Amino acid sequence: MDVPLAHLDRPFDYLVPAEWADVAVPGTRVKVRFAGQLVDGWLLERAAESGHTGKLAYLEKVVSPEPVLAPEIAGLARAVADRYAGSLADVLRLAVPPRHARVEKEPHEPREPLPPPAPPDPAGWGAYPTGPAFLRALTRGLPARAVWSALPGEDWPARYAEAVAATLAGGRGALVVVPDARDLDRLDAALTAVLGTGRHVALSAAVGPARRYRAFLAARRGDVAVVIGTRAAMFAPVARLGLVAVVDDGDDLHAEPRAPYPHAREVLLTRAQLADAAALVGGYARSAEAQLLVETGWAREVVADRATVRARTPAIAPTGDDPQLARDPGAATARLPSLAWAAARDALRADAGVLVQVPRRGYLPSISCAQCRTPARCPHCAGPLALPSAEGTPACRWCGRVAAAYACAECGGRRLRAAVTGARRTAEELGRAFPDVPVRTSGREEVLTVVPGGAGLVVATPGAEPVAEGGYGAVLLLDSWALLTRADLRAGEEALRRWLSAAALARPAAAGGRVVVVADGALAPVQALLRWDAAWFAARELAERRELGFPPAVRMASVTGTADAVADLLAGARLPAEAELLGPVPADGEKERMLLRVPRARAAALAEALHTAAGVRAARRATDPVRLQVDPLSLF
Repeated sequence: MDVPLAHLDRPFDYLVPAEWADVAVPGTRVKVRFAGQLVDGWLLERAAESGHTGKLAYLEKVVSPEPVLAPEIAGLARAVADRYAGSLADVLRLAVPPRHARVEKEPHEPREPLPPPAPPDPAGWGAYPTGPAFLRALTRGLPARAVWSALPGEDWPARYAEAVAATLAGGRGALVVVPDARDLDRLDAALTAVLGTGRHVALSAAVGPARRYRAFLAARRGDVAVVIGTRAAMFAPVARLGLVAVVDDGDDLHAEPRAPYPHAREVLLTRAQLADAAALVGGYARSAEAQLLVETGWAREVVADRATVRARTPAIAPTGDDPQLARDPGAATARLPSLAWAAARDALRADAGVLVQVPRRGYLPSISCAQCRTPARCPHCAGPLALPSAEGTPACRWCGRVAAAYACAECGGRRLRAAVTGARRTAEELGRAFPDVPVRTSGREEVLTVVPGGAGLVVATPGAEPVAEGGYGAVLLLDSWALLTRADLRAGEEALRRWLSAAALARPAAAGGRVVVVADGALAPVQALLRWDAAWFAARELAERRELGFPPAVRMASVTGTADAVADLLAGARLPAEAELLGPVPADGEKERMLLRVPRARAAALAEALHTAAGVRAARRATDPVRLQVDPLSLF
């Protein structure tokens, strides 16, 4: 039943009326009567007898004869629900898109399977010593598992398309999950170029209900053997699954914001385990979770040798090391030190583009009193004030009220200064510094995909950097403190991931490509960027987390709710003996948060204990909700 109550998280037996006998097949949507109400449900299995000794009710209706829930997806959903202390109903809601009756009724003729394509040319993977062997393993149908560190300037969509082609050549299907729509479009174009049309579908929640359901049905009916998409595709049905792949698994867009909050990487790795399929986890950066796969032997790394890395990497320099400080004493405090200005000027003179990465969007997203430096706050709700433009009026980022008559609560001053500079203000400043050069911005309001070659400035927020034809002559990474000083376990890892993604768009050093990061060169993420060695940083991060007892070295869960609700749930939970309770700490509003930590070997026991305790509270009709998250992205 589609009832997300923890104490009802089990299958129920119903009788099938004779009139529905032919269409009531496993995987169909049904209506059943439960507790006096008509509710949605899934027909999971048909059996001749029931273990229930009481009287059974009949199915009320078969909503659709289309068996949209594949048996392997039902099993996967159960495994994901158990891993994340959730209910099967919640996972199935993520796994199967809402029904679109008009699409189901469209004429459909079963397609003859297309012949397998020829194995792809392994030359693209030739820069990585173990790359061609990985492709051969895919062609042979072997469950090869790889963690791939991409080189700067790598055409990653083409490499993923070749891995998919190798899997199809072996007679099996493939599933690839990317972070966002821009990456999906690039992968879609690469697959079309390698495989032609008709072999794959793109599945994304952003394409609209009809197109999404049509693509889902094409995969479920076996019309295509390849599915690509954003995290909405992680449960997509693929016949004879031979490869699951995830692009840039450290991107937080892979984390589902709805209960039970599964991560696309973990769902795909579970699928690989259940289906005995190959797996590919790749990107310019490497997460601590991917490093754990390598160190435990579950996957092997696919990396280039150091000579190849040096040949493909742009010249990378920090502004906070000793030689630079000796030449430019203001480099430690300047937002755009002389080294960065010189790199931009030289690239523009060479008729090459310059990419400027700024962590914050907007104009001046944070302002303060010009006299005493006190952060400017809204007089109504105490929210932070921001300036939308040079001629704009300060407005609250929380309640939206305009603070035209702002006066500092500390000193009474009325003048404001920038505390944090956004992308639009940066573009304005650079436009004044280089008046004859076109300036483009790419961010939340408008995300550019490709920009033309030649002299030009592009100011982008992380994740919105467009590809430049021929590569950028210079990449400037500004305001590094905004990334490195976040109160987050993954601050360093996330900063490096964003820097590598931007730096990878620069030309190689031999072609004049330069990257300037405004940060202290002694910091570990900066050192990893200078050497282009994401694997070293990931191994360092994982070692530190083992020592401190943080994920992924251990398994953690968070319990969030009112103090009484959290205490009630934990009092009724039969936690493993190894469980360690951390907290409570304040959460949103009047709520608090408790963290539970166990060794990885006891993760299943922890999830089961929390789910059972939640079921007991639901059966008692407790009114205060409690949010359970296993392996939350943020622990603070």
